[in-house]
Amino acid sequence: MSREDRFDYLEALGALTAEEARYLKTGGLKDMGLAEKFVENVIGYFQVPLGVATNFVVDGRDLVIPMAVEETSIIAAASKTAKWVRENGTIRTESVGKQIIGQIQLAQVADFARFEKMVLAAKTELLRSVNRDVAHGLVARGGGVEDLQIRQIERPDGKTMAVIHVYADPCDAMGANIINQVCEYLKGPIEQMTGETVTMCILSNLVDSKLTRAIVELRGLDDELGLKIQEASLFAELDPYRAATNNKGVLNGIDPILIATGNDWRAVEAGVHAYAARSGQYRSITRWTYDDGILTGFFEAPIVVGTVGGVTKLHPTAQLCLNMLEIESAAELSRICAAVGLVQNLGALKALTTVGIIEGHMKLHIRNLTIGAGASEPEVPLVQKTTRRDFEDDQADQSAKCG
Repeated sequence: MSREDRFDYLEALGALTAEEARYLKTGGLKDMGLAEKFVENVIGYFQVPLGVATNFVVDGRDLVIPMAVEETSIIAAASKTAKWVRENGTIRTESVGKQIIGQIQLAQVADFARFEKMVLAAKTELLRSVNRDVAHGLVARGGGVEDLQIRQIERPDGKTMAVIHVYADPCDAMGANIINQVCEYLKGPIEQMTGETVTMCILSNLVDSKLTRAIVELRGLDDELGLKIQEASLFAELDPYRAATNNKGVLNGIDPILIATGNDWRAVEAGVHAYAARSGQYRSITRWTYDDGILTGFFEAPIVVGTVGGVTKLHPTAQLCLNMLEIESAAELSRICAAVGLVQNLGALKALTTVGIIEGHMKLHIRNLTIGAGASEPEVPLVQKTTRRDFEDDQADQSAKCG
C-alpha cells in the first residue's frame, strides 16, 4: 500500500481516527514547548520511523501494533511471522504478580537480627503511614504499598549490609517516581527506630514480583523445522554468547512498542537482562520445544510499563499509539509487548534455521544501501531491483559451489 492507502485502511479498521491520521500526515509533533518540558538544553526532536505490525491476534483479539524503530526488517518480520501464527496457532499471555520493588540500603548494620526484628515489628505501622502520607493516590486507585521484606547481604569485608525491599502496586503507572518517594519517606522512621543509618533509597528494575508471560503454540509444521527451532532455542538456553543475541532479537519486538507508547525501554531492558541472568548464567528469556507436532514457545520476564503519567500521557503520538492498541491497563500493554517479542523471536529462529538471517534482512536493507550510495529517488527502484537480482544470483552461485 501507499502511505495514503495505509491511513485509509487504518481509519476503516478503527485503529486511527481521522484527526489522528491528519496529525501523522502533517509530521506529528513539532512544538518545541513540549520538548522543553521533557529534557534539558533542548535543540529539537530526533525522529524515529513509526510503523505498524499487522496480523497479530493476542488472546483472541485482533491488534494493529505501533512500532517506533529505525532497523530494517523488524516490522516486516513481525507481521509475516504473526500471519504464520494466526493461520496455524495461537498467542496467549498472562501477568504474574503486580508489585514493583523499591530498595532501602543500609551499607552496614551492627546487629542484623536486632535490626530485622525491629523493622518487622513496626511493619504494619510503617505501611499505614506511608500509604496515608505518600501513596494515598495509589491507594485511591486500588493500589499502594503492600509489603516490606528484609534481605541480608554479606560484604567482602566481613560486615553485614541490610536491604529493605518495599513492594507496591502502582496500578497503571510505571511507578518509578512514587516508589522512590516511598523509600525516601521511610528512611527517617527506620533510622529513628533502629539507630542505624540508611545509605541509599532507589527503585529496582529487576522486578521479579511482577512478571509477564507469553505462550505461542503452532501446529502443522514440518518435523524438521520444528526440531531445528527447538535446537536453536537450546543453543540460546545453554550459551550466553548466543543468548545475548537471541534476547536482543526478542527486544527488537518489545522496544519499538515501548518507544511508541512513551515508556522507559532502558528500564525494561535492564530488568529483562537481569532476569535472564538470575540463575547465575545469562540465558535466553524464551524457550521453544517441539513435541507431537506442536511447536510451543514460552517467554517470561519483567516488563514494567505505564499507561498514565509522564511522556505516555503528555506526548500526543504516545497517546495515539495507546489508542491504537485499545488497551485498558498497563498489564495489558506489557502482555502485548511480550507477545510481539516472542513472535519476533520465532521469526528470527525460523530464518536462522532455514534461509539464514542475511537473505530476508538484506533484501529489505537494499533500499537503505542505495540511498547511502547516492542514488536519487527516481533511481532507487532501478538500483534496488538490479542489486537484488545480483544478490540472488550470487546466492545461487554460492549454493551451486557448496552443492
